[in-house]
Amino acid sequence: MGLASVFFQSMLRIVYIRQMNLASLDLNLLVALDALLLEANVGRAAMRIGLSQPAASHALRRLRDVLGDPLLVRTGARMELTPRAQALRAPLAQALDQVRGLFMPDEFDAARSERRFRLMMPDLAVELLMPPLMKKLDAVAPGVRIDVVPWRGPAIFTAEFARTIDMVISIGDAFKGFHRQLLCTDSDALAVRRGHPAGARLKNKETFFKARHVAVIIRGQSEDLIDTWLRSKGQERRIALVVPSYIEALHVAARTDLVAFVPRRLIAALSKQLSLTTVAPPLDPGIDEQFMFYPTRAQMDPGSIWLRTIMLGIGKSLGRIDGKAPR
Repeated sequence: MGLASVFFQSMLRIVYIRQMNLASLDLNLLVALDALLLEANVGRAAMRIGLSQPAASHALRRLRDVLGDPLLVRTGARMELTPRAQALRAPLAQALDQVRGLFMPDEFDAARSERRFRLMMPDLAVELLMPPLMKKLDAVAPGVRIDVVPWRGPAIFTAEFARTIDMVISIGDAFKGFHRQLLCTDSDALAVRRGHPAGARLKNKETFFKARHVAVIIRGQSEDLIDTWLRSKGQERRIALVVPSYIEALHVAARTDLVAFVPRRLIAALSKQLSLTTVAPPLDPGIDEQFMFYPTRAQMDPGSIWLRTIMLGIGKSLGRIDGKAPR
């Protein structure tokens, strides 16, 4: 017997015992329960499903009555799920996915759709992909909404979080339960402010290793990927500052003498705005591959197929950087 069947049978038993009818246990209440179990916070759960906080609190009271369990209890300054609530998370998620599948349309009408897609990507991808995507949506799907959620790497990409995501843009990491397609390629270069005292001399290895660098360690990584690659070559650069995003690194480089070793496309996108200069590095780490990941559950979903087609078109429009082996 599947988890979803077990969950619904359990809920039906509760309804029977309390002499309630099935109509009182509507799907909206189950959606509210799902959000509360994911967020363990009434306010955040309300935002997730578009309810007011009083409405979410009312739903929680109804669920407590139906289930005979408090579900959320205060522990110090935070709320925590009860053991019963923890046990409901997986079967409820599976059950709701099955129900949603029953109502999935055979076609996706982009012009009339008000669908909300949740995408996860680092700031680099937001800068390069979101402007052309939103321009396209303005023209063909004005009612569609894109939510870009905070980045997390595969190591902290939980199953509960994964089922809320429609697409991930990332380098070649593996995300469990997601398919992968190549979106575009890039290469890395040095970004420095215009008028940097070292300037073009950074092409020289000695100057490069004497320079002070800003490293980028995004959430879920232990170090900058450039430093991982340099260490494999027996080299180490001088890191003066660590920041969590590429855009922050470029902003710092634009206003100091620190050097940012970042994807070339991002430098090009912001060079005029930030008065940055691109310098070829003395060591070439090769090609970066950016991938689009989408969940198996959405493989045949018309809306997901539509969005993936647009994203692949945007990736193609960026072009490829060929002639170097991927690192």
